[in-house]
Parts: sequence; C-alpha cells; structure tokens
Amino acid sequence: MPQIIESGKDFDVVKYFLQLLDKDKDMSYGIAAIRTLLMILEKKQFGTIHILHTTMREAVAAMRNTDLSIAAIVSAGELFCRFITLSLDDKHMEECRLIMLNRGKIFLDKLDNSRQVIGQQAQRFISDGCRILTHSRSRVVLKALITASQNKKSFHVYVTQGGTGNSGEEMIRDLNAAGIACTLILDSATGYVMESVDFVMVGAEAVVESGGIINRIGSYTMGLCAREMKKPFYVLAESFKFTRLYPLNQRDLPDEYKYSRKHLNDVSKVHPLVDYTPPVYITLLFTDLGILTPSAVSDELIKLYM
Repeated sequence: MPQIIESGKDFDVVKYFLQLLDKDKDMSYGIAAIRTLLMILEKKQFGTIHILHTTMREAVAAMRNTDLSIAAIVSAGELFCRFITLSLDDKHMEECRLIMLNRGKIFLDKLDNSRQVIGQQAQRFISDGCRILTHSRSRVVLKALITASQNKKSFHVYVTQGGTGNSGEEMIRDLNAAGIACTLILDSATGYVMESVDFVMVGAEAVVESGGIINRIGSYTMGLCAREMKKPFYVLAESFKFTRLYPLNQRDLPDEYKYSRKHLNDVSKVHPLVDYTPPVYITLLFTDLGILTPSAVSDELIKLYM
C-alpha cells in the first residue's frame, strides 16, 4: 500500500481516502480522490514536477486498487492533476507547489458546489404532479429532487432496487425523510412502470467521450425502454466524472470498470456492476458546465483537457 512519508510521519493514501468516505457517506469517490491528492500536496515537498506527477499517479493507482467503482476516481484524478499543473514554466518548485495547492482548493470548492448547480438546473424539468423514474441511489439526483420539493413542487418518484445491495432502499429512505412521495420497484418492473412516468432521471459513474454514460447495471436497459416508449432520459452528472474513454459497446468497457477487483481473475461467473448507455438513448445531461446534449460532451472534454 503506497505511503507518503513526510517529517518522519507516514501518510497512508488509501487509508485517508477510505476514511473520508467513511466519515461522509454522501461524498462521491471522485471528490474523496481529489481531497486525498490535495492532502498529498500539503504533506509532501517535491523536488521536480516529474516527481510530483509520479507521486500523483501512484496515489491514483492506489485508490483505484480498492474494491470500489473506479470510474470517478480515474476521471477526477486526471482532471485534478491536469488543472493544477497548467502553465508552470519558469517557476521554482516550491512556488509551483503553492500555486498548485491554491488551484487545487479552488478546483475542489467549485466541485463541492456542483450538485447544487445541477439541482437548480433540473428544476424547470420537474413540475407539479409529474412522475419520475430513477435507478437505484444517486446523490446528485437526490439533491435535485429535494431541491424541487423545497420549492413546493409535488411529484412522485419510482426507484428501482438497483441490483445487489440496498441502494434503492437507501434512496427510498432518503426521499421519505424529505417528505417526497416514492415507490420502490423491482429492476425487472422498469418496463411496466415506464409507460406511466413522465421522464427518467439517473446519475452516472462516468460520462464518456461519446456522450454516453457508465452507470449501475440496468441503466442501459432503462435507456432502451425509455427510447422505445418515447420518454425523456435525463442524466445528472458532475464534470469531474467526464472521462477520456470511448466505448462502442458493453465489451469495450475495461473489466476493472465492470467488476469487483476480487473477481478480475475470473469474471466468467459474476455479473457486471455497471453498464454502458450509448448517447442515442440520452436526451440531455445536466452538469455543472451547463445543460448539454450528448454530442456536446466531447467539446467539453477538449476544453477540460486543453
């Protein structure tokens, strides 16, 4: 397990990362990864930019080696490192480190507000009396629904169980606590419920270059069904989930994205945890960069990585 050693003390990258998630159950993996990288900047002195890049890459590799979904960890880590190291020519290393530390805090502050921005954008699409279908538990979708409820809108949410685990039930508990009418349904009841809802609203673990998304298994099925029944399919996702990946089909997704690490040696007897929903099934993406069509995602990725 990689460690950063500073002033005789060990900074355990993975331990710190997991502690952040344990302390705040609503913190996304991507935000936790960025906070961990920011802490490394604070803890360690770097001799060269090359050493800094190497240290950051090793830290991201350590975090993605945990038994968690890696999509947001990878994309957030790449974007963070790209943003903090822009235009640092002709400066000595300590000055560079302080600049990067300041940039990192600005970057994190902006992302910490992203759910609020996205939640506000979604408000004009959530109307009184509407019926919404969502998949499992998404923190950003939950934020948008609670914001709509606080704006005195009355609506009903159907929540799928979301496969293994109890994430759908957690979403139901959160919605009930916010006073939002909701119903838990089987994943296999998606088609049955689809004809009675006004639109689908889901989160994403990653937004890929094509404008499609990687999300909890069953999202692709929901997208197929929504398109067949001519229901809008909305995706809510923070910009740190934009990733430079271009899958053409389910097989194009790397196994490390789809399966738990303990099963990577033999995936023949386990089901994938996520699937890929192509852009053709997505109506709009609500992001902290604005409301985007799937075709606009590649342009935003170019801007992010320029």
